Amino acid sequence: MTSIKDSLYSQPLGQINSFAFDDNVAQVFPDMIQRSVPGYQTMIAAIGLLAERFAKPNSVCYDLGCSLGTASFSMRQNIHVKNCKIIAVDNSPAMLAKFESVLTAEKIPIELQCADIRDVEIKNASIVVLNFTLQFLPVEDREKLLANIYDGLLPNGALIISEKLAFDDARQHELQIDLHHEFKKSQGYSDLEISQKRTALENVLVPETFAIHQNRLKLVGFNSAELWFQYFNFASFIALK
Repeated sequence: MTSIKDSLYSQPLGQINSFAFDDNVAQVFPDMIQRSVPGYQTMIAAIGLLAERFAKPNSVCYDLGCSLGTASFSMRQNIHVKNCKIIAVDNSPAMLAKFESVLTAEKIPIELQCADIRDVEIKNASIVVLNFTLQFLPVEDREKLLANIYDGLLPNGALIISEKLAFDDARQHELQIDLHHEFKKSQGYSDLEISQKRTALENVLVPETFAIHQNRLKLVGFNSAELWFQYFNFASFIALK
């Protein structure tokens, strides 16, 4: 998928609005996430491998908060069982329109839904993906969403969650933030861009510690929830039913 270079925060902004997945973000999103999230391609590739392992015949794979469909395409490329489909959900019309513009008919169909993921009933699911999605929901809504996912997963189903993490130890927390900023600088972002985007994301993206995620997942019923990947303060973990 071709992408315009992300320069949304490259000039001083008199007023910095809260970050939103609008048309401007959709246009630059592939470049933005590649240059902002350490290890992003590794996580996407692993989602495909996990889909190959966990997708069951006659089941559904969900990509909740699908944005432009990178995780959906990775799953589709690796699923080889019969009568399996992917349901990709996002509440941003701009993101879904760009996703739809590159969507082709394949053996594993991808069904797009414009909806709030909190309102989606999860049914007959063998795998569910929340790829940097949960962090944008109000903290008080996260447990209910995960309980809904757990209820809709088939036995031995898997939930993959990728998130930006917080840390209990203040020194570690600041170190991980600084290292992430250094990563972004290495990708060509300026101090101004990093600062203005951080302001835009304040109170929109609310990270939590892995321990909080793990405890919540076990609280709603998952037998196991473990970290499989971490690069600075970005991580991905797998919960098993």
